[in-house]
Amino acid sequence: MLSKPGLVVAVLLTAVFSGCTLPRGAAMQSEILSNADDKTPSFAHYPVDSKLLSELSDWPAAKSAAAKRSWIKGGSGGAGQVLAAGDTVALSIWEGGQNKLLTSEGAPTTQIAPTTVANNGQIFVPYVGAVKVSGLSIEAAREKVQQSVTALIPEAQVQLAATPGKGNAVSLIGGVSNPGTIPLVDRSLTVLGAISEAGGVQASIENPQVRLYRGGKVYETSMQRVLDDPALDTGLRPGDKLMVLKDDRNFLSLGAAGVEKIIPFPKDHVNALEAVTLAGGINDSRANPKGVLILREYPASAVRSDATQGPQNARVVFSMDLTTSEGLFSAQNFEVQPNDLVLATESALVNTRTILGLFGSTLGLARTADAVAN
Repeated sequence: MLSKPGLVVAVLLTAVFSGCTLPRGAAMQSEILSNADDKTPSFAHYPVDSKLLSELSDWPAAKSAAAKRSWIKGGSGGAGQVLAAGDTVALSIWEGGQNKLLTSEGAPTTQIAPTTVANNGQIFVPYVGAVKVSGLSIEAAREKVQQSVTALIPEAQVQLAATPGKGNAVSLIGGVSNPGTIPLVDRSLTVLGAISEAGGVQASIENPQVRLYRGGKVYETSMQRVLDDPALDTGLRPGDKLMVLKDDRNFLSLGAAGVEKIIPFPKDHVNALEAVTLAGGINDSRANPKGVLILREYPASAVRSDATQGPQNARVVFSMDLTTSEGLFSAQNFEVQPNDLVLATESALVNTRTILGLFGSTLGLARTADAVAN
């Protein structure tokens, strides 16, 4: 039995503890959802189940997904080079017959000095003048030049070779092992082909995204989508610029989870169970498995009065119960969005353990005071 000094210490410490908020590392579910049923709640609350999952497909996109870029489909343009301004063209002309204009008996062929395709798409051919070749294949350009030459030299034959210039190339500007310019010697070059020629994606880039700059527009998708769907392996055009960059999407893990930090998306789609796993799971001694919450913001334009068509508030709290099969299956099919907050709430038992621990400490201090007094 405690003496008077011990009782005094016990009473004083108990009074102190009763007037203080108990130390905790996370909020409880009841605290987060405390005003969900108010007449004018500051958020909407939806338990995640199979019914909600079927409705979410009709909801507008979350605020973080509103600016998602598109991608263009389109195969390659076929084999062979297409001439463009800046290309270098070399001509060889053979002459037959008695009357030769460009060659002699001992040298039946003549090499025309390489010429650059002008901005207007033309090249200069001696004795013929300007011939427009831009937009033509090598063979079509050769035939056009030969038609112009045979008007003066009926038995002439023309050979044409071309080297792509800077205007007939694509640029790999980052995220690959060997960034640089790739001449379009063939119209069959696609996004994956260009990345391969540049040495592939840098190994340090997680869930790489492909960005294409074309004609003043920007297109973007994930590398995995392009690999999975051949229709997305778009054929490249002169002047295209490609960049491979890391996925900048992330979500925030807080509360009684294994880790509290910003977590990047490791792949295109992450469900709630995967998000919890990426966060190190829920803490066995602290977390409430019936109270895993995902907090998300929607644009004001997405708010609907009918919950089957959209959220009833721009701020939404989704709750999941990971102790039931329904809750686990539903969490596995609930997709986490960029900038979501994944919160593992704390169990009410933590408070009980804290109180018991503090009470035990109080008794220990009281006994110490009692021993000193005696």
